Amino acid sequence: MAATRFATMARFLAAESREAGLSVPAFRSPPRVAGVARTIRRTGSSAVVAIQIRGRNERDVAADMIDGILATNRLDSLAARLTRARLWNAVAPVDIDLTAMDDDARAAGRNLPAQARMAERQTQAA
Repeated sequence: MAATRFATMARFLAAESREAGLSVPAFRSPPRVAGVARTIRRTGSSAVVAIQIRGRNERDVAADMIDGILATNRLDSLAARLTRARLWNAVAPVDIDLTAMDDDARAAGRNLPAQARMAERQTQAA
C-alpha cells in the first residue's frame, strides 16, 4: 500500500471521527515492534496507532486504522458496530460517473453533476 493512500485514509478517518464526536489517534507507520501489524500506545488522553503498510493490502490497513480508532475511544459493542460502519463509508471507494449529468445541471450549463462536484471539493480540501 502506498504511503500517500495511508495518509489520505488517515485524514478521511480523522474527519469522520471528529464529526462523530470521537477522539482521533495519531497514525504512523511502521510499528516499533517488529513482526506485528498494529500497535496502540496511549499517552495520557491521546493515543498513537502504528500500522504496518508495507506488503499489505488497502482493506487490511483500513481495518487496522478503524479498529485503532475504536480501541482508542473504548466503545461498547453496539457503538463500535455502528461507528465501524460509518468509518468504513469514509474510506470506501467512491464510484462517480463524471460523464453523467442530471437535467438541472444540463439546464444550468454545469459540466459535472452535483455529487461529482461535491467529491471534487472534498478532494481539493483534503
